[in-house]
Amino acid sequence: MREPFPAVAGLPRVLLVEDDRQLADMLAEVLTDEGYLVEDARDGQAGLHRGLSHEHDVLVVDRGLPAIEGLDLLRRLRRRGVVTPALVLTARGTVADRVEGLDAGAEDYLTKPFDLDELLARLRALRRRHVDHAELVRVGQGWLDVPARRVRDDDGRLVDLSDRECELLRTLAARPRRVFARDELRDTVFTDAESCGVVDTYVHYLRGKLGQQAIRTVRGVGYQIGQA
Repeated sequence: MREPFPAVAGLPRVLLVEDDRQLADMLAEVLTDEGYLVEDARDGQAGLHRGLSHEHDVLVVDRGLPAIEGLDLLRRLRRRGVVTPALVLTARGTVADRVEGLDAGAEDYLTKPFDLDELLARLRALRRRHVDHAELVRVGQGWLDVPARRVRDDDGRLVDLSDRECELLRTLAARPRRVFARDELRDTVFTDAESCGVVDTYVHYLRGKLGQQAIRTVRGVGYQIGQA
């Protein structure tokens, strides 16, 4: 089983596989400043090991890597069941090259030289699409299994949830740095409810099952997933 790298609640984790040391150091600094937790690898073999050993929220992979070429690295990860969204960086910008990258398992493709703001925007888009369709969502240092409506909490306990408890927890956990207003949660999760009281009720239910720290109240604003 792959482990989170490292287990820090609220920080999206990126695996950066880039052999150009100057570019890798610059990207790591930019991504860190943007709020990512960066694990880096300088060749395809190291990238494969880290990708198989640790859970990440997004991958940034250079195509021209030593040891294992970038697209071959992606193919190997996909064959081993790693579905983390990936952005490929490359000096090759033809349509055929982009198609090959997408066919290898990349979700996006960015040609060097690139604008850093565009890179960050593409990573945000990848993460949004991924969390909206993910079956496993990180909750603190545990995981929410959406189809099973079951959460493994920080102590390793398996806790069963109702449909609405699961959807409320998924909504909060998918965007851990965001504070959701009560009326927004009502309109998103409890579409048939007339008042925001139902939100407070289900927050109470989740705290009863997962502990008071599971959901944080931001006074005058709303609720946020609990932060470690």
